[in-house]
Amino acid sequence: MDFQKFYLSAQGRVNRKQFWLWLILPVFVGSLILSIIDGALGTFDPESGLGLLSGIWTLIILIPSILVYIKRFHDRDKSGWWVLIGLIPIIGAIWLLIELGFLSGTPGPNKYGPPVTD
Repeated sequence: MDFQKFYLSAQGRVNRKQFWLWLILPVFVGSLILSIIDGALGTFDPESGLGLLSGIWTLIILIPSILVYIKRFHDRDKSGWWVLIGLIPIIGAIWLLIELGFLSGTPGPNKYGPPVTD
């Protein structure tokens, strides 16, 4: 797998398996570990829910996450502009979770390219 193409390009498609294994799992584990380290170092702010290291991590993963979301929408044969639905409070997050995390992509080629093989 070409990690640079996966995380830094909006071209192509990403299937559900890749979405969970190569984006959600590493982001979750990284956030959990850095939150624990922030708590141990005393850099965690309970008001904001972020610490110094976990805040920096959030900024680092923001653009790659958006690019993978776009490719996941491409797998669903939808425009990457659908990522903006995440800006709607509560409903947007639920929509993204269902659409990107649980619904399968279109079978066969679509206007965004051929299906991804694992």
